[in-house]
Amino acid sequence: MNDTMMKISQPETHEVPRPRFGAAHVWVESPLQLLSAVETHAAGLLGDQVYVIPRRGMPLEATTGALLKNSPAGLHFMPAAKRPPHPNSSRDRYVTGDAYSGRIQRTLLTGVKAKEVVIIDDGLATLALIRQLVSEEPTPLVRARAKNTPARHALGLAMWHRLRGLAREGRLLIVSALQVDSQLKNRMEELGIKFAQHRFEWLATQPVAERFTEPTLLIGSAMAADSIIHAEPYLQWIRSIAAEGPVAYFPHRRETEQILAELRQIPNVILKQHTIPIEMRLRDLRPGQEIRALPSTVIPSLRLLLGNEARSLYAQPVPDHWWTSDTSQDLRDHLSSSLKV
Repeated sequence: MNDTMMKISQPETHEVPRPRFGAAHVWVESPLQLLSAVETHAAGLLGDQVYVIPRRGMPLEATTGALLKNSPAGLHFMPAAKRPPHPNSSRDRYVTGDAYSGRIQRTLLTGVKAKEVVIIDDGLATLALIRQLVSEEPTPLVRARAKNTPARHALGLAMWHRLRGLAREGRLLIVSALQVDSQLKNRMEELGIKFAQHRFEWLATQPVAERFTEPTLLIGSAMAADSIIHAEPYLQWIRSIAAEGPVAYFPHRRETEQILAELRQIPNVILKQHTIPIEMRLRDLRPGQEIRALPSTVIPSLRLLLGNEARSLYAQPVPDHWWTSDTSQDLRDHLSSSLKV
């Protein structure tokens, strides 16, 4: 039996003892990470007392409120903080969703007394992290879309060594809803990286938070705001969709006010307020409804949640002329990989 691989949705395949007891500190910096923390705790992987600390300034109130209604026993939402908790505390597990965060990297590099470091799902970034961790050559853990300084590269390289060291000690667990191919899984096992896959089992048991009446549900992208794609072809794509009928548009939390102002001028586009993760909002469709989106983490997540209804999810590949000249081929390939996951 495989001692380092766990599959939550099919425990008969990779069943291993799960840490049902103990305490965990969980640092979250986005709504998806918060949902991932609840899923990981509901699967029994974090212990019986889990303390979630959100980063101050993140728009997590709506997600926290929605999750509090039916959250698993032992989950405690703590006040927001400016800095992550220190891993030298008495907690058994130290949990984060963003191994690329400079704050997390500096924190973990000061020492880790926790029995286990757990990296919870942050979508495509988690898959990128896995690929970098299993690399034969030391690879700086830095975001592909960021303009990283030599000092930032050095910090990311030190983090790579830290996580590889934790893996050798059997103290690193990565949890994701996304598929990881067998070659990567085998390499993770060789290195001692434990892996668990969930399929949003906890969320699937919860009441549907919202239902929408518009025939088309369009998931907003931050790629234009991040200067990864040009804004005008993106807006023209939305205009072409709205020309066919009413469109509910769900803005990404990083979209600029300038883009949102343009969207408000497009007939048939109804902007929805940014509240809880899309995975919680669009997991139940009315007959005839369809979801449209550019490549993003939410595509493979919604495919899991929608089941047979996933045939109504249409992912739009990014045409070559949409990309800006500053967007590297590696970043283009990384973002487009969600279409294949």
